[in-house]
Amino acid sequence: MTDPSTGGGFAVVELFTSQGCSSCPPAEELLTEIDSDARTRGRPVFALGFHVDYWDDLGWPDPYADAVHTARQEAYARAFGSGRLYTPQMVVNGTEEFVGSDRRRAADTIASALTSAATTPLALSVRNRDGGRRVEVDYRAERPPLDAVVNVAVVERGLRSAVARGENAGRVLRQDNVVRAFTSVALNAGQGRVDLRTPPDLDPRQAAVVGYVQHDGNQAVVGATAIELPVASE
Repeated sequence: MTDPSTGGGFAVVELFTSQGCSSCPPAEELLTEIDSDARTRGRPVFALGFHVDYWDDLGWPDPYADAVHTARQEAYARAFGSGRLYTPQMVVNGTEEFVGSDRRRAADTIASALTSAATTPLALSVRNRDGGRRVEVDYRAERPPLDAVVNVAVVERGLRSAVARGENAGRVLRQDNVVRAFTSVALNAGQGRVDLRTPPDLDPRQAAVVGYVQHDGNQAVVGATAIELPVASE
């Protein structure tokens, strides 16, 4: 099991995006830069690209879109009181939202998040099962809130897609930390196990598991960590 996330600051950066949206590539480039900077500097910043499905009928079906991602964005819209869905939208630690390509806002919000202490340290251990098609994740959280859920995502870097139709027709899009599998469960006793089915084309050499603890009501994220996906299957 990984060492628990420290009690120091952290930033969970969720981007809601779609390959069918012409405004989204600059936000996806920003998410790549955020992840690359975090890796280079060893900062606890965890980037996730959630591809939504409501663009799929407008000329190009996003191969990474999922209704579960759209439902997650809808939950944020309710929590923020806006009821509005748009792409690209960036959400930091579940409480701050803004246009996902706004570099200054992203830098300022992440910097602020890194100064706020985590209240629920989280640790993960990960195993590949079924020849790599299933990821088994054990989690343990310290001092979880009563209404907490733990979110677990498998994200993949270095994806490229040639878009043939829609607003990005003719472009080859490079996307990082795309969410390929996701689940959210009640934290209950503070520890447990979840299984995630991963797609057959997932490259485990470019994948990681991100876990984060979140209030079910106000959506505030109170602890997070990540671990690279083991390449060898069991």
